[in-house]
Order: sequence, then structure tokens, then C-alpha cells
Amino acid sequence: MKMIIADDHPLFRKGVRNLLGTTEDLEVVGEASSGDEALELAGTLQPDLVLMDIRMPGLNGIEVTRLIKQAYPHIEVLILTMFRDDQSVFTAMRAGAKGYVLKDADEDELLQSIRMVGSGRAVFSSDIAGRMIHFFSSPTAAEPANHPELSELTKRELEILQLIAVGDTNAQISAQLNISVKTVANNVSNLLNKLQVADRNEAGKLLQRSREE
Repeated sequence: MKMIIADDHPLFRKGVRNLLGTTEDLEVVGEASSGDEALELAGTLQPDLVLMDIRMPGLNGIEVTRLIKQAYPHIEVLILTMFRDDQSVFTAMRAGAKGYVLKDADEDELLQSIRMVGSGRAVFSSDIAGRMIHFFSSPTAAEPANHPELSELTKRELEILQLIAVGDTNAQISAQLNISVKTVANNVSNLLNKLQVADRNEAGKLLQRSREE
């Protein structure tokens, strides 16, 4: 199974690479330190699986997952992260990830999860799976509340989010706020990371829901 490791921490990538090097059936063919690099490598190397962190420079792991699954449906994505909140899990699943494992998983669990996702099956860390079962078994189950993340945004990011919600492009936002398109793009990437959403559309919907409730 050919794999790409996407994580912005070199020591973590090295540890995972060394672990996979002890196996005969798993091969690391590339490493990415940012979301943009992960997307590029997925297209170039066409791996069987991408081991994906969520929070990385540039595009976040959930955005990259969505883009990979749209362009290369045959590539499976396994999220490997420290984020255990419901919103991150559900957003990753909607983006197309087949599995969600926490970085504190032991080596055997990680290897088993990789092999399961690589063969097309879904897998979750035991902690995550238990909470998902509890969530769906609740008689009042609904999409987990995600509005508290809005409080993490800076004033500028919130301004940009409000313009995203009405459909403005980066160029239009740049003109309205009198800042460069690059600055807008950086702020958009940051706010998507903070909100843990897959794209601008989901970010806008999140803001709309917060206003309606």
C-alpha cells in the first residue's frame, strides 16, 4: 500500500515513517508539511492512502481531504490528529475521510487502522467511536453545536467571514476592506482552520446558522 504522510511536524512524520518501515506491506512514497503540498503530492504520486493531519499551514487537512476525494476518489484518507471534538470528526467524515484516529493511539492500533482504511473499510479510535455511538443513539441527536468556534476569530477574520457568507470572492473582499488579495487568502485559510470546516461554503453556512439560533 503506497502512502503519503501529511503533517507539519517533521519529528512526528519521522516517527510514523519509521514505524511503517518495520512493515512489509506499507510504503511511504511521499511526505507533505502543508495542506497545499499534500494535495499536490496526491495528484503526482497517486497513493492508495493519505495519512492526514487536520491543522497544517495553508489548506487544512479537512479541506485537502475534500479536494482529494473530489479529484481522486480512489485515494483513501485517514485522519490522524489530536483533535477529538465532535465538530472535527463530523466535518472530516463529510469531507470524505474514511477513518479518524487520534495521535495518542498505540502503534498496533495505528497500523490496523491504516490497513482497514486502505482496504476500503471505515475506522475510528475507540474513544471517538464510543462518542459517535452515544451521539447517534441519543433521541435528540442533531449536528453537534459548533458556534463557540466563532469566538476564536479575530475581528478581521469575522469581517471576512461575513463577506464570505454573502458570496463575495477574495477579490471583492480585498476591494471592500482595502487589503491585499493575499492577506484575504491568508485570513480565509486561518478562519477555516479555526472553524474546522471543509470550505468557504460551510463557513458561511455556520455563520448563517449562528444568526438564526
